[in-house]
Amino acid sequence: MKRSLRRALWVGAVMAVTVATVPMATAFGAGSVTATFAKAQDWGTGHETKVTVTNGSDATVSTWRIEFDLPSGTTISSFWDADVTSSGNHYVAVKKSWAGGLAPGASFSWGYNGTGAFKAPLNCTVNGAPCGGGTTPPTTTAPPTTTPPTTAPPTTPPPTTPPPTTTPPGGKKVVGYFAEWGVYGRNYHVKNIHTSGSAAKLTHILYAFGNTTGGRCTIGDSYADYDKAYTAADSVDGVADTWDQPLRGSFNQLRKLKKMYPHLKVIWSFGGWTWSGGFTQAAQNPAAFANSCHSLVEDPRWADVFDGIDVDWEYPNACGLSCDASGPNAFKNVVSALRTKFGSSALVTAAITADGSNGGKIDATDYAGAAPYLNWIMPMTYDYFGAFNAQGPTAPHSPLYSYAGIPQQGFWSDAAIQKLKSKGIPSSKLLLGIGFYGRGWTGVTQTAPGGTATGPAPGTYEQGIEDYKVLKNTCPATGTIAGTAYAKCGSNWWSYDTPSTINGKMTYAKNQGLGGAFFWELSGDTGNGELIGAIKGGLG
Repeated sequence: MKRSLRRALWVGAVMAVTVATVPMATAFGAGSVTATFAKAQDWGTGHETKVTVTNGSDATVSTWRIEFDLPSGTTISSFWDADVTSSGNHYVAVKKSWAGGLAPGASFSWGYNGTGAFKAPLNCTVNGAPCGGGTTPPTTTAPPTTTPPTTAPPTTPPPTTPPPTTTPPGGKKVVGYFAEWGVYGRNYHVKNIHTSGSAAKLTHILYAFGNTTGGRCTIGDSYADYDKAYTAADSVDGVADTWDQPLRGSFNQLRKLKKMYPHLKVIWSFGGWTWSGGFTQAAQNPAAFANSCHSLVEDPRWADVFDGIDVDWEYPNACGLSCDASGPNAFKNVVSALRTKFGSSALVTAAITADGSNGGKIDATDYAGAAPYLNWIMPMTYDYFGAFNAQGPTAPHSPLYSYAGIPQQGFWSDAAIQKLKSKGIPSSKLLLGIGFYGRGWTGVTQTAPGGTATGPAPGTYEQGIEDYKVLKNTCPATGTIAGTAYAKCGSNWWSYDTPSTINGKMTYAKNQGLGGAFFWELSGDTGNGELIGAIKGGLG
């Protein structure tokens, strides 16, 4: 992420439609296997549906087969995590070969996008019994002729459903980056996640960044990561490190934080704006890259600290700090290899471009093909505009929507979200990105966006960038545009998100059925976690 180096709750009522149950006297044992169809979202001309199969019997169910009819005017256009075939309006969904059996009490979810408005399926059965439980119904129609799947099964096993986690009430993901270099000049340590109240609101922490070099995952900063000694005053639990303990640094502090907050998961993120160049070589041998990453993340010294791996490749088959030309399948191949190596129980996630323009960076890569291998995807919906264009025009760096005079088409959050959804990525796998910082220019005379400038505004650590915790006092917001805030103070012009605009963005995330939100990065917030509080409160 450029300064940026920087479970899912399905909306709508669950429709208790024909979901199948195995008869009481089958080889599956006492009890029923059921299926429910939940409307994730409905935009009139289309909809997204989540289907959950639950084993209510007392024995493991090795396979399942759901048959159902869709009412006139409704068809399935794409699907994921099940093989679906059709004959007319009759559909058959069967378990993927990689999904494994369903233990007693376990559930498995798959989903589909459909044309037309959401309508409850009809005549639903699971393994020949009615959806919702009961005995096998009489046959009313002949079984359909099976047609070939409309999508090829993956060559490596993608995730089934994300592993169960104990998270705070609400169900939406609240994911925040912790930057390893923050322990230096910023004096921001893992303990601050606790003292600010942020740890209680987070569901996941992304530790940024590990390096990618030589086609391998490597350590980013060994001193900050696992060697720096913490005093009792700076330690999460008030216990000082000793010279001879096997693990120190932020990794050990994260271990202590997880012990204090058992719901928290930590994911090691690799790449970022500076270290994405190594992904090009990694894409030449994804399996070798995945092996190296697994060995590093699961190193016995800190294996208990991390719950998975995050890929922050800026950008596959496009240009970031350097240009990559490894093709549209490279990203999919890399995350597929990581999923194969890490297995279905680990978290595998990705931060991706939020370029929603026609022919832009989203279109350059098969992100939809990669989605089945990922627990969630984080389009970096910030850094759209800034003083990297020194003369302006001034523009909000994280607009939610377009507005008259926006400098570039497709450079706003909703454009990225809609493009990714249109490619078949489930909305519940998408997280909305928030920046805990502003971008600004100097030499500006116009208060409204669109003014000229002479260069980047001064910043504490980097020109043209400043933390929210500073800007809220030195240059309070005076206006809003496109769902975010801006301010002009003297000749400096800044754009950034406030608790109020974040609340609006979280309403958007809920209305779109997104899986939650993520942000770059923890040290930009106030000492009492003002912005993360707005995210958590807004998501509910």
